[in-house]
Amino acid sequence: MLSDIEIASAAKMLPIDQIARSLGVLPEELEPYGRYKAKLAESIYKRLADRENGKLILVTAINPTPAGEGKTTTTVGLGEAMPRIGKKAIIALREPSLGPVFGVKGGAAGGGYSQVVPMEDINLHFTGDMHAITAANNLLCALIDNHIQQGNVLGIDPRRILFKRCLDMNDRALRHTIIGLGGKANGTPREDGFQITVASEVMAILCLAADLPDLKKRLGDILVAYTYAGDPVYCRDLKAEGSMTALLKDAIKPNLIQTLENTPALMHGGPFANIAHGCNSVRATKLALKLADYCITEAGFGSDLGAEKFMDIKCRMAGLAPSAVVLVATIRALKYNGGVAKADLSQENVEALKKGLPNLEKHIENMKKFGVPVVVAINRFGTDTDAEIAVLSEAMEKNGVAFSLCEHFAKGGEGAMDLAEKVVAACEEPSDFHPIYELDRPVEEKIETICREIYGAAGVEYSAAAKKAIKDITALGKGGLPICMAKTQYSLSDNQKLLGRPEGFTIHVGEVRLSAGAGFIVVQTGDIMTMPGLPKVPAANQIDVDEDGQILGLF
Repeated sequence: MLSDIEIASAAKMLPIDQIARSLGVLPEELEPYGRYKAKLAESIYKRLADRENGKLILVTAINPTPAGEGKTTTTVGLGEAMPRIGKKAIIALREPSLGPVFGVKGGAAGGGYSQVVPMEDINLHFTGDMHAITAANNLLCALIDNHIQQGNVLGIDPRRILFKRCLDMNDRALRHTIIGLGGKANGTPREDGFQITVASEVMAILCLAADLPDLKKRLGDILVAYTYAGDPVYCRDLKAEGSMTALLKDAIKPNLIQTLENTPALMHGGPFANIAHGCNSVRATKLALKLADYCITEAGFGSDLGAEKFMDIKCRMAGLAPSAVVLVATIRALKYNGGVAKADLSQENVEALKKGLPNLEKHIENMKKFGVPVVVAINRFGTDTDAEIAVLSEAMEKNGVAFSLCEHFAKGGEGAMDLAEKVVAACEEPSDFHPIYELDRPVEEKIETICREIYGAAGVEYSAAAKKAIKDITALGKGGLPICMAKTQYSLSDNQKLLGRPEGFTIHVGEVRLSAGAGFIVVQTGDIMTMPGLPKVPAANQIDVDEDGQILGLF
């Protein structure tokens, strides 16, 4: 079987202006980056402002396993299937981070015959958005340290600087650093650290900003430090928001690409859902809703992470309401949740499947709590047996949800036509979308609502530092913001080893911090880190370039 990059390399892409014309994009609204990718100009928003919105479809999944689920692949496959049943659709995805590309997870362009292209560009530098975000973030860091070096008029306490440098790469050695060594000319020595770019507040701001003025205001609202007197210092106090906005003026424009079957796709923003809010940009999603009858978007990892944040943060801030949710799973992954080792997943095991089904059922319950119709998409493998499919079918009927056996990885849009029909039908069902908590509730109550209702936790424990941070955030008048949970993606709990549907567990909150510019409160649980590390054998070891400049080994 061909690899993902071999399939992508053989794709017959259409020139990007042709993809744009299929959406009704005017020539002056297109800013090409080569032949097969482009940005869309600000003028398109004004022209389409009064156009009616299409239907919004969210694709999420169960907790990820080594067996694979295929959420992005399903998003792309569903987008490819829509034209086959006579529907005008567009996909709205996140941009990949170089961390997973060179680490262990790989890229974020889909897989098999359900990919977005040009795959190599997308998974590497693309249109430079990640680099612009990194530069803007680190410009602010440089201005903070320069202010201290040049007299510290604001009285910034170097021990209470909250804003970290970032890098779009997995590099555990940068989690905790000492800067300013080497004498007076090199700045004030202090503890610092890096986080991966996709976890940065600047990334979140880019994804949640309504337009360029809103971007600039949000950047100015970043809480960067406290003074010796205990007063907050914001980015605007350092007069940094203007120059940061200048670095991001092109990055804020959504990127237009296509699938292997030439379905249009907007790819913009790339926050991780385990350590950030995990959704593509509001601007891309809102534009997609104007350009097609159906906008298919995704949120990272399982419903407990990306989908919850999509509903409680993104939709609330942007005034969006999904018409349907697609929940992705595989029989292999459910058997893994039932205790089967990865090496044995190809063997029929009905009892393990039954044991693993509660994980899927919990994710179905999670999505139903938001008042939106749910369709389960099962990525079918050749090793799935009739007996296993029968058990799954019975369970889905019992849970009152439609489900579809999908083969889009191997067949592209043709393999997701049944899913497309069921999703279109779900979009016509009555819905009553609503977040699961009210913003005016105390911070602890909002955290505990998520932990109880979405994770199934019995309780929450807070470190002394977390309790103090919540008190400080409330004192600043920011307690009314939504919550962005940082938690392992591998379990409904904060312990990645607890598979299936654990019960009676406690969520441990170690750190709480304010992302005032993004407009949410970040809550770190368990041992989650905002700067990942590389595995023992990184994917980077397999990536190469041949003598013709063709990239090899990407997946």
